Amino acid sequence: MQPSKWDLILSQKPVPIAEHLLAEVSKLFAEELRFWPPRLLDDAPPAIVVEAKERPPLSLYRSAFQLTRFELTHALDAYDDFMRNQRWLVEGLSLADKPMLLFLTRFITEQVLALAEATEGRLKRKQLIELVDSVERRFSTSA
Repeated sequence: MQPSKWDLILSQKPVPIAEHLLAEVSKLFAEELRFWPPRLLDDAPPAIVVEAKERPPLSLYRSAFQLTRFELTHALDAYDDFMRNQRWLVEGLSLADKPMLLFLTRFITEQVLALAEATEGRLKRKQLIELVDSVERRFSTSA
């Protein structure tokens, strides 16, 4: 007898709802980051976004994701070291990229924290960091 089309689905393990939520949010957020300028909640975008006519380079996003991870893990010394010693310059960025780096870091961090707030704290910091990692992977492979 040939297996039915439902056998594959019925044989799979159930996926915890938080894991499924994070996978779906990761897809949506990575897709949202592909468009420039990002959609903001308030009507007036910051001046830095208005000035930037094209999407920043991938290296700037990588640095922003790293700074977001520092914030979520409360690695304030690492964040301070990254900014004070201008570690983003190693990525090929310039001093002129600093405002955009700070904007993107804040944007990504706020989006992740908004999800945590919307789930009423059901998502732990570790899961939020995994979300940032997943979004970065998806964004980097499609950019």
